Amino acid sequence: MAMVLHEEKHTKRQLTSSYFTSIISITLVLFMLGLLGLIVLHAHKLSEYIKENIGFEIIMQEDVREAGIIQLQKTLDATPAVKSTEYISQQEATNRLTQDLGEDFIKWLGEDENPLLPSIDVRFKAAWANNDSLTKIESQLLAYPGVKEVFYQKSLVHLINQNLRRIGIVLSAFSFLLLIISIALINNTIRLSIYSKRFLIKSMQLVGATAGFIRRPFVWSGILQGIIGALVALLLLATVLYTTLQNIPELVILQDFNLVFIVFGIVFVLGIAIAGISTHVSIGKYLNAKTDKLFA
Repeated sequence: MAMVLHEEKHTKRQLTSSYFTSIISITLVLFMLGLLGLIVLHAHKLSEYIKENIGFEIIMQEDVREAGIIQLQKTLDATPAVKSTEYISQQEATNRLTQDLGEDFIKWLGEDENPLLPSIDVRFKAAWANNDSLTKIESQLLAYPGVKEVFYQKSLVHLINQNLRRIGIVLSAFSFLLLIISIALINNTIRLSIYSKRFLIKSMQLVGATAGFIRRPFVWSGILQGIIGALVALLLLATVLYTTLQNIPELVILQDFNLVFIVFGIVFVLGIAIAGISTHVSIGKYLNAKTDKLFA
């Protein structure tokens, strides 16, 4: 009797240990997957932020009326490609340059010799911040009455887009690789957990239990492990995100909490789906196995 009780306690300890090991493994894998998701998300937002801050300056002719400049600015604001515009008058340009130089350069040149012209600073939405789109917009603006010159650094725009594209490809490839590894690790963890219960599965089958009856509680247990692992992983991710924002407040400009919640949702769904499917498949293996194969 004592031997039987000791064996039951040992079995319970094994099952409990296996259960918590599965949860810890799922948590760690989902945490790494979610962390990479947040990195990719912030890299994408940083890419957009850089593109949307590429300088594009429309230099107006000296004799153009202010009303004409403001009308052009309103036209640009109504364009889908434009994120924001800023009208800089000749006086404002003079004040800014004086502040940058630390002295009034006009007194050396004379009031009538001011070389600065009124202009409009334009910032485009990220999708249009590339050389092809900017070249088309440049040609359209140069045909507009009163526009003298359009200035932006073509080589810099090309370099920024080229580097951002390369970074995007590397992150996408790494994300796909980590997703495959994560699925494999969670699947192996679940399979090892089910392996420790293979004799229980076969015993239930031998006394007449149907495959569906046997599989159902195991699958629900796997789903529960996935839910717990995902919730703990999300708690860790939220802690990392909060701590990062506290220490690097500048990252606030890159935050899009709707997308963050989408990443969290994907992590949660993946935890449930992978754990549930892996449990279903692993149970099927032992339901179809012969008794002598269980000792292998």
